[in-house]
Amino acid sequence: MSATAGQAADGVRSLADRFGIEPGMVVMEMGYDDDVDQDLRDALTDRCGELVDEDTDEVVDAVLVWYRDGDGDLFELLVDALGPLADNGVVWLLTPKAGRDGHVEPSEVAESAPTAGLQQTSTVNAGKDWSGARLVLRRGAKGRK
Repeated sequence: MSATAGQAADGVRSLADRFGIEPGMVVMEMGYDDDVDQDLRDALTDRCGELVDEDTDEVVDAVLVWYRDGDGDLFELLVDALGPLADNGVVWLLTPKAGRDGHVEPSEVAESAPTAGLQQTSTVNAGKDWSGARLVLRRGAKGRK
């Protein structure tokens, strides 16, 4: 598969492609702090517009969750992320890479995601200090509203 001219001209643009973000999508952000990867945020906002915050009343196509060890209960955060998520939406759980401050053990994600009704489908390099885990609703898990 070849890169488009836009992707080739702007390496940062390909971050939005890796996250499956398309123009017109509504993306909610949770856990923002001054340590987030600004290049990733810029790539996503260039693609879809401003990110909405946790107080949105909109149905969202994707949720970007910045989570660090010590940020509270991951299960509860993931459940909160599901509230406004469209049935076919995706949660991107962004955690500091191994060796970085706030690193989250993969076992914590492996335990919390299924309990919240999510399954991990892939991981991406989300920047110099961050990894991203793509989480989707397990079949039949959304019948909670």
